[in-house]
Amino acid sequence: MAQQLAYVIITPYSLHKSRTGGILTRLITRTGCEMVAARMFAPSEELVKKYAEETISANDPQDRRIQQLIYDYILCNLSPDPKTGRRRRVMMLLFQGEDAVRRTRSVVGNVGPDRRAGETIRDTYGDLIIDENDQLRYFEPAVLASPTADEAESKLKLWASYSDADGGVLENVIAYQPTEKPQRTLVLIKPENFRFPTGRPGNMIDFFSRTGLYIVGVKVHRMSVAQAMEFYGPVRETLRTKLKDVVAAKAKAAVEKELGFALTAEHERQFGEILGVPFGDNQFDNIVRFMSGRSPSECPVAEVDKPGSEKCIALVYEGVEAVRKIRDVLGPTDPSKAPPGSIRREFGQTIMVNAAHASDSEENAQREMGIVKAAENNFRQVVEQFYRKG
Repeated sequence: MAQQLAYVIITPYSLHKSRTGGILTRLITRTGCEMVAARMFAPSEELVKKYAEETISANDPQDRRIQQLIYDYILCNLSPDPKTGRRRRVMMLLFQGEDAVRRTRSVVGNVGPDRRAGETIRDTYGDLIIDENDQLRYFEPAVLASPTADEAESKLKLWASYSDADGGVLENVIAYQPTEKPQRTLVLIKPENFRFPTGRPGNMIDFFSRTGLYIVGVKVHRMSVAQAMEFYGPVRETLRTKLKDVVAAKAKAAVEKELGFALTAEHERQFGEILGVPFGDNQFDNIVRFMSGRSPSECPVAEVDKPGSEKCIALVYEGVEAVRKIRDVLGPTDPSKAPPGSIRREFGQTIMVNAAHASDSEENAQREMGIVKAAENNFRQVVEQFYRKG
């Protein structure tokens, strides 16, 4: 069966209620498709109207009344706030695989008054309440998705055409009190969480939702060797000096075992001076390989800037004290020292394989967002390249 692209839009209400992680978990673990792109949008009235117009379809398994409810919902809830003019946040997720549209739609579910016990995303997070007079009291679809591959294509092309103007790392989408000073920080959900379909990325986003912060940027990113070297460059000198004692002790033990006689503390110190730099550089190369798929020595110069083989998700969070709040939930670098209930205690394994990265200051957040190009529109690139091939 041919490859397809399918999309899921997480509605402003689902984002506001911090349901993003649970929705993502189901999509990753149950569709059998690969998440290939993601982008935050603050859709303009023009985009919303065009999208709404395409939702009335003879090919949709939902009846015309439900389609009309979705049409009205899109116009009312995705358009800019009529009172303030502030645009609303939506997150668009893009999945690729065989029969991706049907698989994705089966996990999303249809809208109806007879909910089943959490079988689909809409069963769990959506609502349709009809009163005794058959009048609508409340409607929330939780997510939006196309019923057919043809409609997925037309709607994806529509959103892609607005993805520069209406998408990216969003500005002025959250209202703050005059005394509040929001920050932005970067989170990377690391490659070990994408080696096979798992709920870990969504579960981590659920953990981060405790902070009360807002997601204003998201990107599926494959870090190049050059980006990994720049991103982790500040720790290279630290590794060279901090690991001297570690490599010295290992070298002393190895030599004593091999040669059969004891060495002095001075010999151990000298091992540290000799081996500290190369050992630190080796550990740095391992970090680069872990994040990009190749170490610098394994990568031809001509390919150093090409996207790597390892996937991560970059998230930009915004809010008051964003840096501190995210790092508190994440926990310290060493998972064995992380407190119970922190992400690294729950999901981390080693100092390197420790689930996620978070910026440690506003300045580093800006630097790191620049390196991974958090606002880069690879969503549009994926859509255009896929349908160009088709």
